[in-house]
Amino acid sequence: MIKKIGLVKNTRATQGQKSSKKVTFFCGTAFLAALLMAGCQKDNATSSTPQASITTTLTASTDVDAKPVYLGTAINFTVLTETGISTTGVTAITGNIGVSPISSTAITGFGLTKDASNQFSTSPIVTGEVFASNYAPPTPAKMTTAISDMKTAFTKANGRIFPAPVTEKFAGDLSGRTLLPGLYKWGTGVSISGAGVKLKGLADDVWVFQIAKNLTVGNGAIITLEGGAQAKNIFWVVSGKATLGTAVNFKGNILSKTLISVNTGSKVTGRLLAQTAVTLIADDVHPY
Repeated sequence: MIKKIGLVKNTRATQGQKSSKKVTFFCGTAFLAALLMAGCQKDNATSSTPQASITTTLTASTDVDAKPVYLGTAINFTVLTETGISTTGVTAITGNIGVSPISSTAITGFGLTKDASNQFSTSPIVTGEVFASNYAPPTPAKMTTAISDMKTAFTKANGRIFPAPVTEKFAGDLSGRTLLPGLYKWGTGVSISGAGVKLKGLADDVWVFQIAKNLTVGNGAIITLEGGAQAKNIFWVVSGKATLGTAVNFKGNILSKTLISVNTGSKVTGRLLAQTAVTLIADDVHPY
């Protein structure tokens, strides 16, 4: 929280004088009080010069930024699911992927090669490691924790009430819109056409989208970030399924209670965390 306090001091000039001062401070209350007391003492001091009249205006505002959703150990995965990850075509993933409680047989299309430790596998299309619940310890426990953290993150993100939520914005159609940071809540699904959507804010600003039904992103849509906004601070919390069309350029973390489906040639800057499965078709998925 940053408290911004502005002090404007206007001095009516005596004859032969011309003076106007505007000073802006970013300071705490104690410092401001000391400053005002010192100013009053100086102005009240005995002087042969006629004292100028002083008008002081104080303005204060509080900028409180919501915190990003805490992902726990799920943050160690670019793609994490409970029931499987599949891909066709030439997909590229940067970062770890994993499944639990389903076994590694539910990871298809990756050409897995098990490491000698039997704790993880590698894949020619994954720049990272591949984990599953049936691999050697400590992997099973690690995966159980990650899945638990993912589900906790979904529940907490979906239950947020701060800042005050903006409800049913644009009736769930974000196509061609610009959204400022905040908490958004829909009792319906959310759609984004090929016109895309812009998210405008600073580097520490956070967006949380609570979507009661499906998230549907149309072919060719681009999630454009402006003003320093970062994909790592964007959370799409989807109680239905999330479907990204072809050639979508998507930003942010998807926490889905069901399926995440990413169609041909899409690029995701963020994480795909699903309580069922993730399906990919020749996509590029990488964290921020």
